[in-house]
Amino acid sequence: MSGKEVLPLVEGGKGIAVSNGQSSGAWAAAGGIGTFSGVNADSYDADGNIVPQIYQGRTRRERHDELVEFGIRGGIAQARMAHEMSNGQGRLHMNVLWEMGGAEPILHGVLEGAKGLIHGVTCGAGMPYRVAEIAVKFGVHYYPIVSSARAFRALWLRAYNRFPDFLGGVVYEDPWLAGGHNGLSNSEDPKKPEDPYPRVAALRTMMNSFGLTEVPIVMAGGVWWLSEWEHWLDNPEIGPIAFQFGTRPLLTRESPISDAWKQKLLSLKPGDVYLNRFSPTGFYSSAVRNPFLEELRQRSERQVAFVVEPVGEHTDAFLLGPRGRPVYLAPHDRERAEGWVHEGYSTALKTPDNTLVFVTPERSREILKDQVDCMGCLSACAFSNWAQNEEGTTGRRADPRSFCIQKTLQNISHSEDVDNQLMFAGHNAYRFGSDPWYANGFVPTVKELVERIATGY
Repeated sequence: MSGKEVLPLVEGGKGIAVSNGQSSGAWAAAGGIGTFSGVNADSYDADGNIVPQIYQGRTRRERHDELVEFGIRGGIAQARMAHEMSNGQGRLHMNVLWEMGGAEPILHGVLEGAKGLIHGVTCGAGMPYRVAEIAVKFGVHYYPIVSSARAFRALWLRAYNRFPDFLGGVVYEDPWLAGGHNGLSNSEDPKKPEDPYPRVAALRTMMNSFGLTEVPIVMAGGVWWLSEWEHWLDNPEIGPIAFQFGTRPLLTRESPISDAWKQKLLSLKPGDVYLNRFSPTGFYSSAVRNPFLEELRQRSERQVAFVVEPVGEHTDAFLLGPRGRPVYLAPHDRERAEGWVHEGYSTALKTPDNTLVFVTPERSREILKDQVDCMGCLSACAFSNWAQNEEGTTGRRADPRSFCIQKTLQNISHSEDVDNQLMFAGHNAYRFGSDPWYANGFVPTVKELVERIATGY
């Protein structure tokens, strides 16, 4: 893969300093494919200290430009670190999200500044039509991340058919099992997981029809013991196959996450990770159930529809803000709203869907500050209404039911706070607590983990 024979074991990219040069370099040194994240990667000062990503710009556009500069410097720094740690073994990939802010200039900047150090680019979270063209320009392989044969077909017919020689593999990221953002379509039920085998077999059939019989598929999401996937090996319906591990590398000595995060992983139980739709990207995401997600869930439950003039069942006036401007609610919703106000959730914030959500004054101030401080970390953000277009806006009202994803992922990556931040994880994360290999809190090195995985268990 990516021009070299390697173990068919891939480290999954995890953004905001979670998959970094240290972890990916160690994975490559063990003979597999290490993947560092190009999403807001850390850079360092002359003394080796992490440079805080503090924004000085007065406008979102100015702060967005700063974010791109941070991303390029950080990506180059992580590529160099990974290259040094890999000792020339394995392969090194960079992971980017197509829907991240500044994806194209960051990808260009890092590949230009780290020439020869990066062998492949993995890219998902959207439809990355142009990633092939960019990767080929710098002579590296590209690995689109898809969740269905239909998605790959669209990518191939529109763009990738012009760059077949550099298609290193196709990553199938299972939308029900993988951690982070998930590619569930509108026709798929988040509560009804589908068996990945027929979905991957369909992807292989599609790839074969395009002459891609020797291009490997990388199975991502839900992979723990390879022995559980033995029927996929040497299987003509599946073809060449590799396996990606996103969650398991979190619990290694080289993993940069906090000790509190690692201990939390060891304590998870079945059901502690679930799909939610609070992300400002609009995608479903898979994360650990904690007070952060519970607050978002409860916030959305304190929600009622409103109109600005009485109509239909919306007959009861409800006064908003210090000026007491009236909106109109259904009678039963007015009673609920008054109950929430009595409980201390006295500030009502308007959503893009003509509803009100009720929060405490303190939470309201935090939400509004985070929206004002937006630095454009996504191509389009529901929470702040930023968009990467000439207007700098999605054209919709900012949505207080969501959150600043940049802020919380920076916080969990650089602190011990695992309760009040978003903690992405795959749905198999509970297996840390039941797998006997991790008994008594054992935390392996990356080399030990790769060797263990290669045994099948």
